[in-house]
This record gives sequence, C-alpha cells and structure tokens, in this order.
Amino acid sequence: MNSYDSPSAIAAEMGARLKQARLNADYRQEALSEKAGVSVKVLRNAEQGKVYLENLMAILQALDLLESIDQFLPPMPVSPLQLAKLKGKARVRASAEDSDLDEDNRNDLEW
Repeated sequence: MNSYDSPSAIAAEMGARLKQARLNADYRQEALSEKAGVSVKVLRNAEQGKVYLENLMAILQALDLLESIDQFLPPMPVSPLQLAKLKGKARVRASAEDSDLDEDNRNDLEW
C-alpha cells in the first residue's frame, strides 16, 4: 500500500488481507460469519473492502486479530502543547469555537 493510493484501493487491499487472514485461520465464510455474528454477505463485502467499522471489529475479534488494531491506529495521546493552551482541558472537537473559552483564549489558540 502506498500513501498515494486512493481510499477505495486501500480498502480493497485491506479486504484482501482480511480474506487471507480468514483463509490462514482455515475458516469458511459461513463459519466465520456465524462466529462473528454477521451475515455471510457482510463478510463477503468486508473481504472486498466494504464494511462498517463495527462489523469489521466483530470479524477481527472472531479471527483473534483485534489486538492488531493498536498497530493499525495506535491510541493518540493529547498533545502537551495543546493541553497547556487549553489550561488542562482535553480538546473534544476540532473547531476553536468552544463555549468554554473566552474570546482572548480563542485568539491564543490561533497559529
């Protein structure tokens, strides 16, 4: 996978990897879909890169691959710089229009 691939190409590659993981674990689609609690159609779509996140998590859990999510998207700590600017409050949205910040503090947040 390259960073210049389209999102659909990346999703298709992830689907192919999911399928290979199923085959490596020696599951038929019917058996894995039952273990994951999803329909065979959902599993087939997942293997094509078209899946809802909740269904993907169920499939990964059934394959005992859920721990690989931390490698895929590791937990993100709050930036110390951001935390200092917000006076210890964790940011909950991207917009600088937070009702808890007065106008002077909003100006301080702008780069």
